[in-house]
Amino acid sequence: MNTLEFQKVTFSYSSRSFLDQLSFSLAAGELVGLMGPNGAGKSTILKLAAGLLSPQKGDVMVGDKAIGTYSGKERAKQIAYLPQTLDLQAPFRVGELVRMGEYPHEGGQAISVDEALHIVGLHHKVHKFLAELSGGERRRAYIAMTLVQGAKVLLLDEPLASLDIKYQFDLFHLLKEIAREKGVSVLMSLHDIGMGAILDRLLLAKDGRLVTQGEPALVLTDEIVQDTYDLNGSISTYMRTSRTFCRTLAVAGA
Repeated sequence: MNTLEFQKVTFSYSSRSFLDQLSFSLAAGELVGLMGPNGAGKSTILKLAAGLLSPQKGDVMVGDKAIGTYSGKERAKQIAYLPQTLDLQAPFRVGELVRMGEYPHEGGQAISVDEALHIVGLHHKVHKFLAELSGGERRRAYIAMTLVQGAKVLLLDEPLASLDIKYQFDLFHLLKEIAREKGVSVLMSLHDIGMGAILDRLLLAKDGRLVTQGEPALVLTDEIVQDTYDLNGSISTYMRTSRTFCRTLAVAGA
C-alpha cells in the first residue's frame, strides 16, 4: 500500500517550471533516500510532500486523498516533516518538546511520550533542556516528537548533516527500526553515497527531475552518478570504498 504518491507534479517558483511531471510513490515501511546535487529540488520535493508548497499541476496523494484536502490536524496525523535547520536551542526540556507531538490528537495517540522517549533512547533525559544535549540527541528528541505525532510518513531534510559517524549510524538504525516495526514510510534527503547505498530505495534528482529511482545498487552506478553530479573521471574506487564502509557499519550495528 502506498502512503505517499506524487502524480505528475509540476511546480515553479516563477514562470519557469522547476519540477516537471514528477511521479513516484512510497510504500508503508520503506526507508527511501532522496539524493542529487545542490539545487536538484530535494528540499522542494519534501516541502510539497509535507503540504507546505502546493503543485501548479498534478497531485500529492497521502493515502487516498490529495494532501491539500486535509485540515491542519488531519495532515499532521498523516505527515511529519523535519527541516534541515532545526531550532536546536529552543528553550524547552526534552519531555516538553516531545509532548508537542500530541497536538493533532485529543488523547489516545498510538505512541505515548514515554514510549517514544524509550524508542529513541532518551527516557533518562526527559527533564534535560535541549541545549544540554549533543547534536545527535537533539535530533532524536525531535524524532520522538514525530513518533508521538503518529504520522504514517516521516520526511527528513538532511537529517545526517553535522552529525559525526556514530550519530549518523545511530539515527540510521533508529529510522530503520521505526520503519519496520511501526510501518512508517521514511523519505530523507542526503548527500552521502555510502549511506544511500544501505537504504531500501533511492530517488536520484537533478535540475528538478528524477534521473532514476530504484534499489541503490541499480541507481548508484559510476555512469549514473558521474552524469548526475557532473563529475569528471572515474569515481569507482571512492564509491566502492564508501559503500563497503557503510554496509560494514550497518551490519555491525544491526
